[in-house]
Amino acid sequence: MPMPVAAIVLAAGASRRLGQPKQLLMLGGETLLARAIRLAAEAGATPVIAVLGAHHDRILAAVSFNKLRNAIPIVNSAWEQGIATSIHAALNSLEHCAPQASGALILGCDQPRLTGEHLRAMLDSFAAQSAHSIVASAYAGILGIPAVFPRAAFSNLLTLRGDKGARSLLMQPPCPLVALPLPGGEVDIDLPADLDQLT
Repeated sequence: MPMPVAAIVLAAGASRRLGQPKQLLMLGGETLLARAIRLAAEAGATPVIAVLGAHHDRILAAVSFNKLRNAIPIVNSAWEQGIATSIHAALNSLEHCAPQASGALILGCDQPRLTGEHLRAMLDSFAAQSAHSIVASAYAGILGIPAVFPRAAFSNLLTLRGDKGARSLLMQPPCPLVALPLPGGEVDIDLPADLDQLT
């Protein structure tokens, strides 16, 4: 039986350009954060770590983590230093709560076109590889998250600094990489005008 893959939902940003916490925007009757956690869990990732930072008190009050399967919220107190600190905080947490995880699925919470089917296909592809491999999403001519990183690449993720996120590793992967198309993956919620994408 394959070892489990954990999920890391990056949700620590302040959403300054949007003017409100994107984590709490609603889509289909649930917050974007709860949706991302649910999709990752339904795809088979366990546990699902949600990294919070800005507005964490408000988010913890609004999102019922005890009702979300295998969801573990952590607060990254260094979130203002960049997304890399959230990746580091999650990987450090994984060493305690899921030391047996064979890899980590890294995703955000602001891609409204993301589906559970895509995440499941990513995890299936990851499990099918004979060698340690990264499985990344391909959209709009780039490779990006969601992406699954094998444990062998955790040390590379820990070298990231500041606002260099996982995508920088996808450009020069430390191991073989498999790309899976994600239609609409380039659609995210950063500006007030993007809110139309939630309908």
